[in-house]
Amino acid sequence: MQIFKYYFFFLYFLLQTATSFSQDVYQHVSDKNIYDFLDELATSKIIDLNSVIKPYSRMFIADKLKEAESDTEQLNKRQNTELEFYLLEYKLEIDSLPDYPSKFDIFKKNKNFATAINPFGIFYKDKLFTISVKPIWGINYFFNENGSIYHRWGGAEAFAYVGKHWAFYASLRDNNESKRISMPEYFTLRQGGVYKFTKDGGGDYSEMRGGVTYAWKWGSFSLVKDHLSWGNNYHGANILTERPPSFAHIKLRIKPVKWFELNYIHGWLVSMVIDSTRSYHYQNGYREVYRQKYIAANMFTFTPWKRLNISIGNSIIYSDMNVHPAYLIPVMFYKSIDHTVNAYIDNQNSQMFLDISSRQIKNLHLYGTLYIDELKIDRIGKKDEHNFWSAKVGFKTNNFPVNNISITTEYTMSMPITYEHRVPTLTFESNNYNLGYYLRDNSQEIYVSLGYKPIRGLHFKAYYLLAQHGPDYEYIEDGTVTTHSFLEYVTWQNQTFSFKATYEFINNAYIFAEILNSDISGNEEQVIKYTPEFFRGNHNTISAGFNIGF
Repeated sequence: MQIFKYYFFFLYFLLQTATSFSQDVYQHVSDKNIYDFLDELATSKIIDLNSVIKPYSRMFIADKLKEAESDTEQLNKRQNTELEFYLLEYKLEIDSLPDYPSKFDIFKKNKNFATAINPFGIFYKDKLFTISVKPIWGINYFFNENGSIYHRWGGAEAFAYVGKHWAFYASLRDNNESKRISMPEYFTLRQGGVYKFTKDGGGDYSEMRGGVTYAWKWGSFSLVKDHLSWGNNYHGANILTERPPSFAHIKLRIKPVKWFELNYIHGWLVSMVIDSTRSYHYQNGYREVYRQKYIAANMFTFTPWKRLNISIGNSIIYSDMNVHPAYLIPVMFYKSIDHTVNAYIDNQNSQMFLDISSRQIKNLHLYGTLYIDELKIDRIGKKDEHNFWSAKVGFKTNNFPVNNISITTEYTMSMPITYEHRVPTLTFESNNYNLGYYLRDNSQEIYVSLGYKPIRGLHFKAYYLLAQHGPDYEYIEDGTVTTHSFLEYVTWQNQTFSFKATYEFINNAYIFAEILNSDISGNEEQVIKYTPEFFRGNHNTISAGFNIGF
């Protein structure tokens, strides 16, 4: 398309003017331990961190670890050993080829090649080119009164740096579930996939992620297929969540000064809506084609005072047209553009959001997120009408009142019709998975957790969860769509007590076990719709497993 030629020409010109060195390979958001460690360092005022947009790049993580290394006197014993542990994982980003123990190196006579157990993989580095190749394998078993099921996965991941600006990465993971437990309609934080159904209720799906990035000192531009997480949270984002299958998108990040950062994406979503005008018959069958569907989103983060981040942004889901150049402009308010592009006809689906994160009090993270799906000023304050929005507030303490202890409390609520849309191609979804909050509309959740890290790599966590969902309403413009009461009654409820232990014995390799007492109840039809059969009702479930990579 002609528009892309001009767009990428502009980016090429911009990139040629950026002479400072940097490179970006994104660390997947499922690597919870490193994200949690950076969050802890930021809450302890060891590093500065804008945590509203994830994933982080490996180079960004390495820089933050080096920042912490310069202030080790403020770290406790466990944090220091954890820092040393993670610095080993990111040595490729920090210096020359890591000095791994020679007894595990099959390339002893080659100064550029190395193999290692921690981190587990094959590595190469010279003045121009760096590459890392690692295996992925894992299994997670579940046991309760209904029997046992498992989720098994395997594959490989690799990343490479070329020169001083370019980076590439790829990750392929095949998944097999003996029973499908991550379907689009299920109320779960588990990452989903596009299933190929197997016998006895099982399913297989494949997840391919990767991208190519160009980075410089104050920004980066990427073409990637990956997961996203927008909005501060500790139990599910309500702006953009990593639960849907990854989708292709271009990504721009600019941070020219300490007090401002811009993040922008334009993504190609999967509508799952058949386009009958483009579908066609051929000799032996019928070829179905989906309608086109896109997302454009931006987030502006301002830091008026140190460790206080205020982020505002907006997004639009648009379809039934080619990529529109106006939505490729990162700094736009897309709803206003929509009023021009679709003047006097039905508009697209636009959203706004706000996120505030404060780590100004040592060992305390305060945060709140607001996702606005539809807003009319004259509805504010009315008892019989409401806008469509989702809000999250919470706090987390680290190393207070006792070292190595964390306490998290989070509350989320979503008004009826939030994330919904009357036009099938404009829903806030990709592959039928909601892009936002996992409980979707007309719901609320209370999440409280207590974490303990006695030594490096060993994490204990106990949590309580109360998740509730109300009646489902159709988005019908009959005058009643704005009048539905919030959670008038509960049709689905999950009350869970959990205790989990995880040990990361080498970088990105874990053994884990969890005991859950869960009571999932409510309207029978709703429970069946939103819950895998294995977890319905009141059960004591044991989960255990092992994984290398993610």
